[in-house]
Amino acid sequence: MEPYLTLLLIFSGLGIVDTLYLAYHSITKTDVACPFFPKEWCRKVQYSQLSRTFGIPNSYLGLVMYLVIFGLTIGHINALAVPFWWLQLVIGFGFLFSLYFTFVQAFILRAFCTWCVVSAVSFTALAVAAFILR
Repeated sequence: MEPYLTLLLIFSGLGIVDTLYLAYHSITKTDVACPFFPKEWCRKVQYSQLSRTFGIPNSYLGLVMYLVIFGLTIGHINALAVPFWWLQLVIGFGFLFSLYFTFVQAFILRAFCTWCVVSAVSFTALAVAAFILR
């Protein structure tokens, strides 16, 4: 298997775990752990109005995106007529949203959430694998 495909599986898998954690805390309305940043920062990001898009928690949308990327990658690897440009389209879209949410954290909320940063790093790695390493 090509290294870029391995990276797509690894980082979409990491994204799935990350967004499942965030979705769980969204459902239970409990605070996420906040390693590396002040706890108040994670709370500010987690409970902000900007943590939802069209009323849907961003963690749910991220989970769907990561699952789609993982599934499309498996389909592409197994030659199930999944063209690679579909992966590039979804990853590109997710990467742009990730940049937007990172901007929101930095310049609007002035606070970062560890798990959002993990997601941003995952989407950056996915974009590098899909657009540069391929």
